[in-house]
Amino acid sequence: MQSQLHCIGCRSILLYPRGAANVCCALCNTVTSVPPIDEQLQNSPSRKDGIDEATETTLRIYGCDLIQESGILLRLPQAAMATGQVLFHRFYCKKSFARFNVKKVAASCVWLASKLEESPRKSRQVIIVFHRMECRRENLTMEFLDLTSKKFAELKMELRRTERHILKELGFVCHDEHPHKFISNYLATLEAPKELRQEAWNLANDSLRTTLCVRFKSEVVACGVVYAAARRFQVPLPENPPWWKAFDADKSGIDEVCRVLAHLYSLPKAKYISVCKDGDFSFSRKSSDSQLQPLPKEAPQVSSPNNDDIAPKSAPTVSGAESGASKGTLIKAALDKLKDSKKSDDESKPTDGEARDEAIPRSKSEHRSEANRDYHSSSYSSREKDRHRHHSYA
Repeated sequence: MQSQLHCIGCRSILLYPRGAANVCCALCNTVTSVPPIDEQLQNSPSRKDGIDEATETTLRIYGCDLIQESGILLRLPQAAMATGQVLFHRFYCKKSFARFNVKKVAASCVWLASKLEESPRKSRQVIIVFHRMECRRENLTMEFLDLTSKKFAELKMELRRTERHILKELGFVCHDEHPHKFISNYLATLEAPKELRQEAWNLANDSLRTTLCVRFKSEVVACGVVYAAARRFQVPLPENPPWWKAFDADKSGIDEVCRVLAHLYSLPKAKYISVCKDGDFSFSRKSSDSQLQPLPKEAPQVSSPNNDDIAPKSAPTVSGAESGASKGTLIKAALDKLKDSKKSDDESKPTDGEARDEAIPRSKSEHRSEANRDYHSSSYSSREKDRHRHHSYA
């Protein structure tokens, strides 16, 4: 994977492989030093805008959670979800969370990654999925997203505009190598058991929520997750000579991968934090009106005294026996109208289960086992109910 920086001489964009110390400009022959990636992350654009490290880490994890969950709902291959998360991390190494909303960037990364991995999805599908996830995550009323409305047109325009920003900041260099493709070869060479392969695969998925994908080569991350999985299942690996040297990795990189993963599992479930200076972005009609929306049942109760007041006022216009009959008829009609309005309001307000079913057609990916559906209540995909949050890597 290549990165980019500006030449100190002519300010042109220079592309260089990850891990390079210096790069020479082909236009002015100026040698530009490449700052270490850890230093770039410590002085990231978000940090310069006053966002602390904990908040930036939470937003990175939250954005990757959105990408992973939306990829499952869109039935994308794991390679597309991994590519989207790597694009997400690379973009926020160049831009600040204060300037680009995390939800908007996550949706654009999913859309771009689906095309890069030759599993394209329509922008309409991406917007509908993110709209549904936002309503469910923030406990909003599941509303219908009109594809002919102005709101949908604005969302579609924002999706395209953000995709262009991502491509521009990455210099249109979007090729990435994921650690998944090395894991099977490594474990086959080490003759590891099958359960160790699945555990290493799950850890590789979880590592995408961290900045390991931009700090280390894919080979080092693959060795790190293999080492962590082997320690969990207490599978011995050859150490004389060290097995990781055969795969172009070093012990310090492996230890750092394990440390970052252990820290990831110690964190609570990431939640959205509004830090964007341009205002909060939403895929739904989240506003003061939408937050007060769950009040339809009280509306008929307010209007019921008015119906009772209307009936006596109209009674004096009729005399004799007709007044009693007309009064009873009006009261009965008002009560019937009140019951109908309550019934329509109760039917129009979906329950939590109905809202999930009526938002968009259910896909096959939603008909998974109960363990897979628990992904939304757990922080990360590789964590099971009986799994420890902390891994012992020492």
